[in-house]
Amino acid sequence: MTWSPKQYLAFEDERTRPVRDLVGAIGVGDVSLSLDIGCGPGNSTEVLAARFPGARIQGFDNSPEMIVAARERLPDVEFKLADVEDWAFADADIDAGAPRPEIILANAVLQWVPGHETLLPAIARRLGPRGALAIQMPDNLDQPSHVWMRETAADGPWRESLREAAAARTTLPGADWYYALLRPLFAKVEIWRTTYYHPLAGAGAIVEWVKGTGLRPFLDPLGPDDRAAYLQAYRQRLEAAYPALADGVVLLPFPRLFILAER
Repeated sequence: MTWSPKQYLAFEDERTRPVRDLVGAIGVGDVSLSLDIGCGPGNSTEVLAARFPGARIQGFDNSPEMIVAARERLPDVEFKLADVEDWAFADADIDAGAPRPEIILANAVLQWVPGHETLLPAIARRLGPRGALAIQMPDNLDQPSHVWMRETAADGPWRESLREAAAARTTLPGADWYYALLRPLFAKVEIWRTTYYHPLAGAGAIVEWVKGTGLRPFLDPLGPDDRAAYLQAYRQRLEAAYPALADGVVLLPFPRLFILAER
């Protein structure tokens, strides 16, 4: 997938609030190294740096565009191009005795990566002995904004091109599944789910929001004409699903799953 930092940051305050809530809940005090995996354009890294000002901060992402934006935003932070799965399952730097972070932050990234039953233990293995793993994932595949992505993809001349698009996102298991997976690895595991209600200026604003994230797998395979037609059909469905309030605003419910696991 291609990623646009500008499109992503069009709703920067709304996207950053969940990571502020998550990082603010971290109870680890003495932190020398913090790592932001899937750092995007650096807005989550900025929150991490503010929370632990004395720590060395590192971040990585598999999008070159996002890494460029993150480096421009935080020139004093170490950013590199890397993939979460490749990093999680690579043993070389662990065996070499590389410093292990006290904090690993995964904000709005692991919903794109399958196989959490092996991925999360592999990430946990990267933590230092007093570490905390902080995860936030959108949990909104059952929301109209995402249901209509899939329905619109299946109902048009682009259906063959978009046959695999829905598989880009991982369906999240329940909180009990994550607790059972992580509790043997950590002294304390907290899980909560929060629904944020974002006031937006109509269905068109919802389209612009999801064009920065969830719509990427549905738009990237299409040519310009099909992309425009798909977006028009998708927006029409959203207008029915999200009626405007008296002031013309629509509320976009956005459920998110939080996991905070500490050694």
